Amino acid sequence: MFYVIGAAAVSALLLLFMVCPALRKHPDRRLLEGSYIAHRGLHDLQPDVPENSLPAFALAAKLGYPVELDIHLSRDGEVIVFHDGNFGRMCGSDKKPESCTLAEIKTLRLAGTRERIPTLAECLAVIDGRVPVLIEFKCSGGSCRPLCRAADQILAAYQGAYQVQSFYPPVLYWYRRHRKEVMRGQLAGGFRQNKRFSLLRTLLSCLVFNFLARPDFISYQYTNGNNLFFRLCKRLGAASCGWTFRAPRELKKYKQMYRAWIFEGFVPAKTTEKESGNT
Repeated sequence: MFYVIGAAAVSALLLLFMVCPALRKHPDRRLLEGSYIAHRGLHDLQPDVPENSLPAFALAAKLGYPVELDIHLSRDGEVIVFHDGNFGRMCGSDKKPESCTLAEIKTLRLAGTRERIPTLAECLAVIDGRVPVLIEFKCSGGSCRPLCRAADQILAAYQGAYQVQSFYPPVLYWYRRHRKEVMRGQLAGGFRQNKRFSLLRTLLSCLVFNFLARPDFISYQYTNGNNLFFRLCKRLGAASCGWTFRAPRELKKYKQMYRAWIFEGFVPAKTTEKESGNT
C-alpha cells in the first residue's frame, strides 16, 4: 500500500510539473485581461474588409479593440499575415505560404476583394501601437525557429504592445529562452474531437508540454473551458483567454470561464472596467 501511495504521489507531482504555467505575473497581463480581442481584425462587418487584412486591423484599432493575427514564413523568409495552411479558402490557390515567395503571395487577393495578403511589418504600421496585438505563430517542426527569428527582428523595432501565442510549444520555448520579457500563451482545446493525430492533439489539449513553454496565459477553445488541465493551470496562476466567440449568446454563456475573449462576426460592447472571470 505504501508503494502505491508513493507512486501516486510521484505521478501527481510529475503531472503538476509538466502542466504548470509560468509562476511570474507578467506586467502585460493587465493588457490582456478584460479585453475583447478582434479575431483576425474586425472583418465580416463590411463586404470589402476580409480577415487578416490591413482594413480589418485599421478598423479594430480605430474602434479600440486589440487584434489577433496569424503569421507564416514565406519561402524567401518574409513574415506574412495569413491564417490557413494554404491559400485555397481565401484566395483560390492550393499553394502553401511556406512554398511561395513574397512576390508570388502579393499577386493573390483576399476573398475576391482588392486586398492583398499583408506582411507583419505592414500590419504593425497600420495598427501603430494604438491597441495591443496578439500574434499567433503558424509553423511546424523545424520551421518554428526561423519564423521566431524573423518575426523577432520585426517586433524588436515595434513600439506598441504585443503578446505571442501558438499551438506549437517550440515557439513558446524559443521565446522563453530568447525573449523572456515577452508575454507568451499556449493555444489549445478541443483536439479530442479530431481523430487525426489524436494522441498528440490530446496531449496538447491536456497542456502537458507546458514544462517546455511555461506559458503566461492559456488561450483555450471556449467550449472546453471545463477541461481539468485548463482549470488547473488557472488555479496555478495562468491568465486565461477564450477563443473564438462568434455570437453574443456564446459570449454570454461562457464568458465567466475566461479573463479575455477573442471574437469575430459581431462587435461586443466594451466596458470601462476590467472584467474578471471565475478561476
